Amino acid sequence: MTCPRRLIVDTREKLPLEFSHRVVAVRSPLAAGDYSVEGFERAIAVERKGLDDLVGSVIHQRRRFRNELEKLRGYAAACVVVEADLADVFAHHYRSKAHPNAVVGAAIAIIVDYGIPVIFCSDRQWCARFVEGFLIRAYRKVTAACLSSQTAEQR
Repeated sequence: MTCPRRLIVDTREKLPLEFSHRVVAVRSPLAAGDYSVEGFERAIAVERKGLDDLVGSVIHQRRRFRNELEKLRGYAAACVVVEADLADVFAHHYRSKAHPNAVVGAAIAIIVDYGIPVIFCSDRQWCARFVEGFLIRAYRKVTAACLSSQTAEQR
């Protein structure tokens, strides 16, 4: 299977992740998420969050974040990746006064209610490796499904 040639980094992403030499990252606006694959911007996405950003999104900016999750829910492959460990949540390593149980409960709600996995990836390096791997795997899955569909139509 092939790798996608280019990964898309949303233009609003302030400090983009750094990926391996296997892919080229280009900046372009995305309708949802922070990272995607060129040509599959409305089918594959990763929403990246720092811990403070996650807490702000799920506790204080719930309505805006729900709109984002509604968009991602319709994608073939999407996830939320957090640059922190779950232990960081329970140790309250964020600025908000929100209780760690509320933050974890919100993450669980995203998984259960929207069907979008929330992955805690400890730091930027592991986050970048995970995001790259996720996007490559999702690309392979979506392109295989497209090829399978085209083959079925030709019969």
